[in-house]
Amino acid sequence: MSSQTTTNKNEFAQENDLAQLIGEKEKSFIFQLRPGESFQSHMGVLPHDDIIGQKWGSRVKTHTNKVFTLLQPALDDLLRDIPRETQIMYPKDIGYVIMNMGVGPGKKIIEAGSGSGSLTTILAYLVGDQGHVFSYDNRNKNSLIAKSNLEKFGLDHRATFVTKDISAGFDHSGVDIVFLDIPETHLYIAQARDALIPGGFFGSLVPTTNQVSDLITALKKNNFSYIEVSEIMHRYYKPSATRLRPVDRMVAHTGFLIFARRVTSISETDEI
Repeated sequence: MSSQTTTNKNEFAQENDLAQLIGEKEKSFIFQLRPGESFQSHMGVLPHDDIIGQKWGSRVKTHTNKVFTLLQPALDDLLRDIPRETQIMYPKDIGYVIMNMGVGPGKKIIEAGSGSGSLTTILAYLVGDQGHVFSYDNRNKNSLIAKSNLEKFGLDHRATFVTKDISAGFDHSGVDIVFLDIPETHLYIAQARDALIPGGFFGSLVPTTNQVSDLITALKKNNFSYIEVSEIMHRYYKPSATRLRPVDRMVAHTGFLIFARRVTSISETDEI
């Protein structure tokens, strides 16, 4: 039986793909491939048309013969590339949020606040064109920064940015997920419940134990159940086969993650 080699188009960079170029000293650049445009840096110019059609993992050269490796960026790469004016969520926390709250294609999600758009970027990437992210922040400056970061990755059409004090409630409802990364989260649980579908996911990140206690009390008062509180540590190791050991620093406490589900109260069941 003769062997046959098949070509997978996903092996090649295509128009509108996100591309990552890694150059000397592992300097990284991430951008969306658009015909007719060019990548420009101190290492030279490289037309996007010269990248489109190249195999991922191949070497490409600028007009000054500087060599880059062409890769598809990981979600972690997108976070590292985001310009920030506020503290962003760490990948260790975002990864657990995604798994715990069932983030995926077609999901409708509310988040508050937008910050620099790190979580917004990952959520917009994962919900696909059938899903949507509604990102709230009470500072218009934060909304503009977050929107600009999503535009950079070609994901802005999957997100709506709202500048608003959410104490009066959200403008959107019937969503699958609500995630709050704001001060005094416990004050906005009723608003989160009103926006969620029955059985929907609630999540939050808070920095201190007293805030966790306040949040647990508010969740139980508003008929949320299956409450979980966790904290995630992340430690790197030096990648040396002969001298494997932890690096001197680690990403330790960044906040407490709290998750819960919106359940139907007895009175709501009676009404049904």
